[in-house]
Order: sequence, then structure tokens, then C-alpha cells
Amino acid sequence: MNPAKPSSDTKQSAAEDQLDALLSRIHSLSGEGATPRAAEQPRPKQTPRPAAATPPNAGGAAAVSWAGTPARPAPTASAPSASQPPSSQPQSANAKVRQPSASLLGFKPSRDEPWRPAEPQDSYESRINETLLEAIIYRFLRNIGECAGRQVADQVKLPFRMVEPILNRLKADQRVAYKSSTSTNDYVYVLTESGREIARLMQQDCTYYGACPVSLNDYVNSVKRQTIEGQYPKKVDLERAFSDLLINPKMLLRLGPAVASGRGMFLFGFPGNGKTSIAERVTGAFGKYLWIPRAVEIDGAVMRVYDPMNHEIAMPEAGSGLLDIGGFDKRWVRIKRPTIVAGGELTLDMLEVQFNPESNISESPLQLKSNCGTLVIDDFGRQKMSVDQLLNRWIIPLEKRYDFLNMANGKKIQVPFDQLVIFSTNLEPKDLVDDAFLRRIPYKIEVPNPPEADFRKLFEIMCKITKIPYNADAIDYLIKTHYLPVNRPFRNCQPRDLLLQVRNYCLYNDLQVELKNEYFDFAVDNYFSVMN
Repeated sequence: MNPAKPSSDTKQSAAEDQLDALLSRIHSLSGEGATPRAAEQPRPKQTPRPAAATPPNAGGAAAVSWAGTPARPAPTASAPSASQPPSSQPQSANAKVRQPSASLLGFKPSRDEPWRPAEPQDSYESRINETLLEAIIYRFLRNIGECAGRQVADQVKLPFRMVEPILNRLKADQRVAYKSSTSTNDYVYVLTESGREIARLMQQDCTYYGACPVSLNDYVNSVKRQTIEGQYPKKVDLERAFSDLLINPKMLLRLGPAVASGRGMFLFGFPGNGKTSIAERVTGAFGKYLWIPRAVEIDGAVMRVYDPMNHEIAMPEAGSGLLDIGGFDKRWVRIKRPTIVAGGELTLDMLEVQFNPESNISESPLQLKSNCGTLVIDDFGRQKMSVDQLLNRWIIPLEKRYDFLNMANGKKIQVPFDQLVIFSTNLEPKDLVDDAFLRRIPYKIEVPNPPEADFRKLFEIMCKITKIPYNADAIDYLIKTHYLPVNRPFRNCQPRDLLLQVRNYCLYNDLQVELKNEYFDFAVDNYFSVMN
């Protein structure tokens, strides 16, 4: 069901004028009065939305095209055409448009946080599917039993002023009843007998009763605002990202342009030289934070995007008092720019929308969860699926920067493919893939064995980490006895592994933890016993 505009437009306009006047007063007191406020401009009357209008995302994949999707303009005096999504409406060069970020008091876009979703003011402007929202409220009340109206609003992550009219309508239809009132001019709601029956039927259709999903168009636009392609990290950014890792300056010089491109790269070389460690730190060269929706709505279907297993939440500090008027959209979460690593467990199903037939909730694939971040395919070539299957699945997204996903209801949607994809492998790339795929991965970087000087430096670093007193003579003995005579190659992982062997040997035998020649003899016999 399409969201209908409220009938009391005059009262709503007056209330919004009062809010704008308050915001204007706040900015004038804070010294920002030079900028014209929205309250000083004539507010266009909002025309009720036609009942038969097509939802903004009903146009299929073409309606959410990643290539060139413009930001949605603010509503004008005339209603949008029912045959055209609101994002395609032209604007006059002299038009006075209310900026959607006006309610984000104190927020200034930066490289670390280029965008923040503004709190929704209206169901139609925010593309909220009110039918789905009503179903979520039904399910929530059925599962919790009774709840105050403001708690319902907190559950669906919408302002109470947008949820209260829905609760009033359900009360008028005798689907919910008042159990009691609260001290905050609110009521405690319970489902009536007919309301419980409706909620039971809705629970059979879908079990989701979390935050109200955002529209697919809004998610696509958010990725475009936070893309890594336009950040172009510099040398100082890369040095900061790798500050806790000993890395050769020549390697950093090769990595820099590859990371700045925001495209894909191959990291190849012998095992144990830090390919995965390098890949995991690349994201640190970009901005710190990213806003993603908790869930996305596609024609009534719900697809989760936020995943606590792969995303590290980092919400901004909440304001207090008057300055907290009109905060960010609570349906979104701010996370640290993601780095998602998939190794030998990667299957083809993990790259598609995963639908749960019992809950009727979809889970977004790995590449969508890693948008605006880094996706590392570790141990490439050792996955359960064949290399050809993975290449055929991604050969177009890697070049076009968008992907197509199939929903459980048969709908195909177009979504951004906007991440730095890093393939890490111990094998030669030319032995794994053909030239057509290698052309789409512009950077192929070998991670070589460390020179002896770096190998010795790694022992110094790891001795501090493992809290073992450094002994240069014991390191000389190790290299001259167990490496140089047998032409054993140096690997970046070996100092850590050998020191842990020494530490565990000393602790087990109740010895002082220190570096001695005989301790290294024991560690080498264990560590290299079945290795070449």
C-alpha cells in the first residue's frame, strides 16, 4: 500500500514553520545567522500523493540504477508524476529547496564521515512503506504483549510523531486498545482480539519486527555519497594505516597507487609473508566511518544489511537538551569502514541474497556488506567452489561497479559494487585465471620474502610484544646455524612463531623466559620438522 499524505496539511505546515523558526533562532545565537534559514523562505504547500501512484522503487532494476542516480530533491509545489520516480524531477536554478541535512545540528561532512542520514520528517518524503511499517508494529506488539507508544517508535527507529498517527488509526479501527496512560502524555498499547488475529497472520508472512527498513533508492544514494573511489588516500594515509606493521618502503610504494585507485588487486607470494595482514590494514587508509541501513525494503521484502559479525558499530555521541532536536535517522547505524575477509569457506551461495524460508527475511551477500570498504578473498584458489565460478560471477561487477541480485520473489535488483576487492593467494595469478579476468584486476603485487635486516628487525619488534628480553647473539646463532647453511628462506611470520615456541618451552619447564641457543634448537626442530 502506498503511503498517503495526511489530511491536516495546514496544521502540519504550521508545526514545521515553528520548528524552522526554532532552528533559525538557535543558529542565530550560535553565530550562524548569515546563512539564510529555511524558515525565511516561503514553504511550498505539499500536494496529497495520488492513491494510485507507483512506489518509488517499483521500476525494477532500472529505477535503482547505480550509474548516475541523482540525489532525491525536496518536494515542490506540484506532486511527482506517478510514472516517474521522484529522483528524476527537474529543479529550477532559482528554486528555494529545503536541504535534508538542515536538521543535523553540529554535523560537518569530513573525510572520516562524508555523510550522515537526516532524521525523517514525513513518510512520503522518506519513502517509507507504511503497510510494511504497520505490519512490523503488529508483530512487535504480538511478541512483546504490551508497550508504550514511544517504545514502539524506538523499536522501529522512527520519531514518535510519525508512529503516533498509525497507533491512533489502529486504535480507531479497534485493532489495539489502551491499557493505561504514562507520565509522558502517552499510552500503553495492547492488541485486541481482532488485532492479535491480524498479527498472527502477518507473523506467518514474515517474522521481522526490527527497525523500519529504508528504501533501496536511499541505500544506493548513500553508497554513492560514501564511495571509496573519490577519496584517493595519500602516502601519509597509507603510512598511518600500516604504522603497526613492518613493511618495506618499496612495497608501500607499490601498494599506494593500487589502494588509491579503489579498484581490485592481487597480492601473491609465499605463505607467511603477511599478505592477509596487509589486506586487512588497507581500509585504514580511507575515511573512518560509514553509515549503513539496518535493513532495506524491496517491494515489501526485507533484506538485512547491518551484520554485527562483519560490522563494528561506532555510533556518534548523543547530544542533550535543545541541541539534540532533529538528530540523525535511527534506522541507520554508523560503523567503522568495513574489512570483510572470506577464505576457504567462501561458497557461491554467500555471494547471493540468502533467503530464510522460515522467517521470510533475506540476508545481504558479502559484497553488499563490504560496500565502501574492503573485501578480501583470502587463499584464493582454495575455495570450495571453482575459480571459474567465482570469476564468472564477478567479471562484470568488477568492471562496471554494479551487481545484480535475485530476490526470493523473483525480482532482480541492481545494487552498487563499490569496494576494494583484494585477492590474496599463494599461487601464481596467471596459473589461476585467464587474461580477461587479469585485465579487470589492474594491480598485481608480489609480497616477497623479507631481507635479513628486516628479519632481524622483526625479532626486535616481536620480543617487545611477547615480552621476551631481546638477545642479538641468540638471533645471530639462529640465522647462521639454521638458515644460511641450508638456504632456508626468511618469512615474516617466523620470528613470531619461533619466539612463541621458545616462550612456551620455558613456561612448561619452569625456566626463565629468555633467548638461548639451545632454546632455538628446540624451536627449530619443532617448527621445521615437516617443512622444506
